[in-house]
Amino acid sequence: MGWSTRQVAQLAGTTLRTVRHYHEIGLLEEPPRRANNYKEYEVHHLVRLLRIRRLSALGLSLGQIAALPVDILDPVAELDVIDADLAQTIEDLQRMRAEITAVREHGASTDLPAGFERVSSGLTDADRALITVYASVFADEAMNDLSEILPTQMSELDQQFADLAEDADVATRARLAVEMAPGLRAHYAEHPWLADPEPNSTARTKATLREAVDRAMTELYNMAQIEVVYRAHLLATDQTDDRLERIEESDGR
Repeated sequence: MGWSTRQVAQLAGTTLRTVRHYHEIGLLEEPPRRANNYKEYEVHHLVRLLRIRRLSALGLSLGQIAALPVDILDPVAELDVIDADLAQTIEDLQRMRAEITAVREHGASTDLPAGFERVSSGLTDADRALITVYASVFADEAMNDLSEILPTQMSELDQQFADLAEDADVATRARLAVEMAPGLRAHYAEHPWLADPEPNSTARTKATLREAVDRAMTELYNMAQIEVVYRAHLLATDQTDDRLERIEESDGR
């Protein structure tokens, strides 16, 4: 005669609710029922239940236990899976601690992606928000490049750009673009993807990437600042835009 649900739970050192939960998620096979409709657990059910409890105590999640073959007979292979999982957990925790240490050392904002701690003081609130958006659409390699490019302190030119008013005159916009262009050209030469970022995007489509970046730019920066960035990009890539030339001619009259 087999065991009832309560009895098998007691034998395994767990609760009735836990056994039922294992049934619900498919981790423990449902036993046959007696004539009175009560479940009747057999030895292999108890062995499976004890194994689940043991693996759970060793740190495996129920999802990881479910992924293991039910009939695995090699304890070494089973322990290898557990050990690899624990090693990954330790690595993740060490990385998290390293990030916390870096944030403390540089007084960086916690919303910045990892790797940007050292440049935090050289960023405006808008820059920080833009970088956070970038982290959601660009690959890690691209973000690493950005963290190396950005200055650790805000330069006078950076400050002028940050302070640029929406109604700044065309001459001021053009001057800032001319001053920014050489640095931008150097960055493009070192990291060509900056001029054509789509291949380094993790976004599902080009449209998704453009929408994310365009919306971030228009919400975080005013139109004068966006125009300066566009002008600087044209200069750095030896391109022209007749629309800007007409604006300059109109402003000079």
